Amino acid sequence: MKKLVWNALALSIALGSGAAQAWTLEEAAAPYKGTEIKAIFLDRPGYAAAIKLLPEFEKKTGIKVSYETVPYENSREREVLSFTSGEQLDVVLTDVVWIGEFAGNGWLEPVTTFTQDAKLADPDLKLEGFFPILLESFGSWDKQTYGLPFDNYSGLLFYNKCMLKDAGFDKPPATWDELLKDYAPKLTDKTKDRYAYALQSRRGETQSADSFMRFLWPFGGSLLDDQFKSNLNSKASQQGLQFRQDLMKYMPPGIVDYDHNEAVNALAQGKVAMITEWSAFYGTLADPTKSKITDCLAVATEPKGPAGLKPALGGFSLGVNAKSDDKQKAAAWLFIQWVTSEAMARPYLDAGGVSGRMSVYKDADVQKKYPFVQPMVTSWEGGVPDYRPRFPQWPEISEVVGENGTAIMLGKTSVEDGAKAIGSRMEEILKKAGYYDGKVKLLK
Repeated sequence: MKKLVWNALALSIALGSGAAQAWTLEEAAAPYKGTEIKAIFLDRPGYAAAIKLLPEFEKKTGIKVSYETVPYENSREREVLSFTSGEQLDVVLTDVVWIGEFAGNGWLEPVTTFTQDAKLADPDLKLEGFFPILLESFGSWDKQTYGLPFDNYSGLLFYNKCMLKDAGFDKPPATWDELLKDYAPKLTDKTKDRYAYALQSRRGETQSADSFMRFLWPFGGSLLDDQFKSNLNSKASQQGLQFRQDLMKYMPPGIVDYDHNEAVNALAQGKVAMITEWSAFYGTLADPTKSKITDCLAVATEPKGPAGLKPALGGFSLGVNAKSDDKQKAAAWLFIQWVTSEAMARPYLDAGGVSGRMSVYKDADVQKKYPFVQPMVTSWEGGVPDYRPRFPQWPEISEVVGENGTAIMLGKTSVEDGAKAIGSRMEEILKKAGYYDGKVKLLK
């Protein structure tokens, strides 16, 4: 995130917090005691962690947090419906790829509304304490911040070190090339239904983000060039997409139907040796009631490609609905500020979430207890902020990528022809939206 945005936000807090020494959550929440705020949660570990912590917030503040748990696949549609119908939804869950749409349509309240209010702004908010890539990618759009990072992900390599050891390896592959050429052949035994690697690739956002995009950036490719034209038929992008095809021979049959649960379960049950998955799934893989490999589980950064370490980036922010009543807005902000705070980072982590705060991961005890921490921090320090475009057109483009990306994997079209089909349709969408005639800023 640009320093000037940070400085402006920090200044707004400093100017608006003359009574900083006396500020407490209980006193700030007193005018809103009895207020009910509504939120959308997902059926994922980070939300289960927040739910575990809710009683503490409600006891301190008297604010009731009501939440509806919905599948990810329905969550954006559910929230957009609430915005357009006028239904009360005070805490807005914003995926990294929805921020342009939500902020651009005026559905999110800028955080400066609250940081400039001494009664609502916690002096210990410390926006600079978030990993910069998370605050920029998940919560900010066009130099304005609208939400605070929550349920934060980096793509990591989870692997069964026992399977690797049995195959003669004492460490994970450092590069994608090593994984394909050296590791995969020795770790795959189709007669025993065992495979080297599983890649969640189900059609939809999983195909577009977790599968297709994962093999563009490390190979030096990208979805778009600087002028927002398709870059999918560049040499680097084609190399990455062809690599995915080559790797499929070492993946389980039916890999195009694997979503996150199927990929995680394949590793957890010993069917595959490696997966690249979100950091938030560590808790599932380390849980002996869900995983058979807890003693063999290990974590590393995603393998490097010719362009270096360019891991998947995903996650959400929590923001305030700009159309909520002022009372609900204030109460929603107090909850968001609290659940993403430095003070709650360790409790959130211990409950199964992944905090976006830098300070919690410097704790030696945390690093020892959670082996995913160091590779995750390394990934966030060198990641790609626009791993997926965050503009409002992404959901429509994601459908196009999902359809054609699946066709490529199934061999129904070639890598080259599939990329051309995506590029052609994507440019039609962007042209219609006004990106090529100067009507819309080239923001992604």
